[in-house]
Amino acid sequence: MSKEKYSEKAQEKVGKVMHEFKEGKLKSSSGDKVTSRKQAVAIGISEAREEGLKVPKEKNKKD
Repeated sequence: MSKEKYSEKAQEKVGKVMHEFKEGKLKSSSGDKVTSRKQAVAIGISEAREEGLKVPKEKNKKD
């Protein structure tokens, strides 16, 4: 079992999304400009997960 939590490809995907965020070109699903760094990372991880890359499972959220 690898100690890496994220694959290299997943890290690259998040990096590309963060680059878009820093340039101000990243949009959320509603079309609004993303202003939160946390939201940008979440979008990158979500896109990596959709592509089937190695990403940890989502944690259960407590309400």
